[in-house]
Amino acid sequence: MADFALARRNMIDGQLRPNRVTNAQLLAAVSELPRERFLPDGLQSMAYADDDVPLGGGRYLMEPMVLARLIQALQTQAGDHALVVASGRGYGAALLSKLVKSVVAVESDAALAAAAERTARDLTLSGIRQVVGSLEGGDASGGPFDAILIEGAVRQVPQSILGQLAPGGRLTTVVAGPEGGLGVAQLFVKEGDVASARPLFDAGTPLLPGFAPPPRFTF
Repeated sequence: MADFALARRNMIDGQLRPNRVTNAQLLAAVSELPRERFLPDGLQSMAYADDDVPLGGGRYLMEPMVLARLIQALQTQAGDHALVVASGRGYGAALLSKLVKSVVAVESDAALAAAAERTARDLTLSGIRQVVGSLEGGDASGGPFDAILIEGAVRQVPQSILGQLAPGGRLTTVVAGPEGGLGVAQLFVKEGDVASARPLFDAGTPLLPGFAPPPRFTF
């Protein structure tokens, strides 16, 4: 039988700390949450691998280091209201629920959302509101948000989601590179009505379905 507690400690010491994940509250949340519980049956053994784990339907649980660094870059505060877009089976939302006041988790796949709700209930996690809906739409009715995590790679961040940031709000995601190339994790910070971006690190995170920009017509 797998020793998941040992695997979790090894992930923190071997993947997160050496890659500049230093936030004590975040590391505590990672150590408390059983990542394997957020994966489908048969894939729990991959929970602590240094890789993205397939959830089905072209969706993935993000590589531990990438997800942790994206959350760390949000610089969350205890009173923050957070949004997770493409929340999958709920691991990213669960981590954020340990760091902020409330989390809205938006997922377009009803089966993934239902699994996330079951896991949150089984682990007695509080402060998470699950929403089934369009990923690109975010949750306009629930905003504005102090922190937004898009849990996957996108070609571009929709203005509809950037518009849900509160003044001074932060958004992190991976902006996909050219086909076959690495993407770049980016931090967006809203100042006034404008959200400016800066690169954080390279990441090979799989592209989320539904976020590709519309095709350009050529003549």
